[in-house]
Amino acid sequence: MPSDLRSAFAAYRAENPKARIRTAARDLGATEAELVATGVDGAAAPLAAPAGGWRQILHEVEALGDVMALTRNDACVHERHGVYHNVDTALPHGMALVANEEIDLRLFCARWASAFAVATPGPGGERRSLQFFDRHGDAVHKVFLTAASDGAAYDALVAAHQTDAADLTITPRPEPTPDRPDAEVDAAAFRAGWDVLQDTHDFFPLLRDHGVGRVQALRLAEGRFTERVEPATVRRALEAAAADGAPIMVFVGNRGAIQIHTGPVERLVERGPWFNVLDDRFNLHLDETALTDAFVVVKPSEDGDVTAVEAYDAQGDLIVQLFGKRKPGIPELQTWRDIVAGLPRLGVEA
Repeated sequence: MPSDLRSAFAAYRAENPKARIRTAARDLGATEAELVATGVDGAAAPLAAPAGGWRQILHEVEALGDVMALTRNDACVHERHGVYHNVDTALPHGMALVANEEIDLRLFCARWASAFAVATPGPGGERRSLQFFDRHGDAVHKVFLTAASDGAAYDALVAAHQTDAADLTITPRPEPTPDRPDAEVDAAAFRAGWDVLQDTHDFFPLLRDHGVGRVQALRLAEGRFTERVEPATVRRALEAAAADGAPIMVFVGNRGAIQIHTGPVERLVERGPWFNVLDDRFNLHLDETALTDAFVVVKPSEDGDVTAVEAYDAQGDLIVQLFGKRKPGIPELQTWRDIVAGLPRLGVEA
């Protein structure tokens, strides 16, 4: 299969020279992990997980110095430059945190299954990276070297973990479990539980306790805690934040990682279906054509209400969340609340 996949990719790339490898894998009926393993994106050295699991390698990533962290889903790519300071792997369920001003990650490493060190050729020379995949062959997180990175530390990390062959036992992604019919949900009890939230992290246990899907929850809370808005509202919120110079938080994730940018956004550029933030230390690439639902969402907390703009795709998967910059113990920025208040609601003229 590898040789067949390489040939298929060569023909595909000839017709689609700018296609990303994730898109190519999908179009070829393969997974990104399988395609990377063939070496079509550059020499790919398989890596073995350290004792204690993949999250332990994060402590070694700090030695690489300034890098670019990349986390994406099908419709949004989040790229942030910085150093992997403050790595915490002493967490339950195989989780890890990287928490500092530039690199801010919530990593679900128990879902990571394979990794490669990849050297991708390009006009400026090789672009070296560490790429991590889940058991379904989807990329969950990548770390790219930059001109400021420590190449010797990268070489040492790869040498310490390189193995003869990657374990690419790919399992099909299960079909999502459909939501219960709305009529079977005690919506009043669910909204009452929402009303007494003390922390935004309590939202997920609330969904679980009431057996409610995420988009279903936003629908059931419409008019009380949520308002439906046009998917283009994400763009409008970014534009308003850029115009005001307001520091915001941009969350993008998948089943294995969530990556967060905190700070201003400045250079906004539209290129085809992609709406982009192209700042020096932060890039965002959002495929607006994939967004089908968006909401303004309010969650109570000990520090007052926390307001988000959230966008979802046709499968109900969360694509991107926007918040005002905040920390525990500090109320939400009034500038962010003003931005959200000025966003047009669905069916209301701007």
